[in-house]
Parts: sequence; C-alpha cells; structure tokens
Amino acid sequence: GQGALLARRLVEAGVTFTLVQCGLKQDWDTHSANFSNLDKMLPPLDRAIAALLDDLSDRGMLDNTLVMVIGEFGRTPKINKRGGRDHWARLAPLLMYGGGLAGGRVIGQSTRDGGEPATENLTPTHLISTILRTVFNVGQLRVMPGVPAQIVKLAEADPIPGIS
Repeated sequence: GQGALLARRLVEAGVTFTLVQCGLKQDWDTHSANFSNLDKMLPPLDRAIAALLDDLSDRGMLDNTLVMVIGEFGRTPKINKRGGRDHWARLAPLLMYGGGLAGGRVIGQSTRDGGEPATENLTPTHLISTILRTVFNVGQLRVMPGVPAQIVKLAEADPIPGIS
C-alpha cells in the first residue's frame, strides 16, 4: 500500500511514469505451495490496487493515469508436484484501468483448462500499442524529432481491441 501511495504522490507531483514492485518482501514466483502463498499475498495486493484506484478517482486523476497490474508471464494450467505452478508463456493475466480506456471489460478468453487462448491471441505488440496510444498522440510521434521508427511502428500496430 505504501508503494501505491508513493506512486500516486509522484504522479500528482508531475512524474509521468512510476512503477510499484509488489515483490520486494515477497516472492510471486510460486513454484511450490501456490495456494497457501497466494492466500497471503493477494489480499494486500487487492487492497492496495483498490485504494490506489479510489484515490486517483477521488482526486480526478484516473482518466489521465494508466494503471497496470502485470507480470512477465502466466502460470502453467496444471499444478506441479510441489503444489505450485511453473512458468507458462502462452497466457498471462493483465489488468489495465484508467488512462481514458473503456473500463469494466474482460478481453480474451482461455481454453477451459487455461492452457491456450480460446479467442484472438493478443501479443505484447498489442499491449505496447495500447500503452503508446494511451499516453501519446500517435500522429505527433511521427513528427517528433528523435523518436525511433520502431516506437512509431509499435504505436501504429493494432491495440488491444475493445478498450481504447
């Protein structure tokens, strides 16, 4: 919660990008005892995210602040021998809120076992395009000196459908 509060204060002071690392005192890489670990780790994360979103909304900052909750990959659909889940790149959950995006939507669906995308396979390119379109005017990126062509190309790619 303190990290989320600090992030809000930084944004309020004009900082354009901040990161809250939810793992300095706990390890989210739960290859064992997944369920007992998550029972301890998820409630504080849930409270921190809810408080941050409420705080940004109360201050009129939510439409101009993109909040994301993301990891670097998903978890295997099957529980391993140690009661945990291993790395799984085929699916990964993501929460995006604010930043002028249309809220209250669930985008995408997995197969019943959570192993593969059951709908359109969204990629990191979709995510990066959505972020860039949220924080920049893509037309201005093309004419700004010093912006690498790769950034403009990513911004012009298809964003995540249904939220922009």
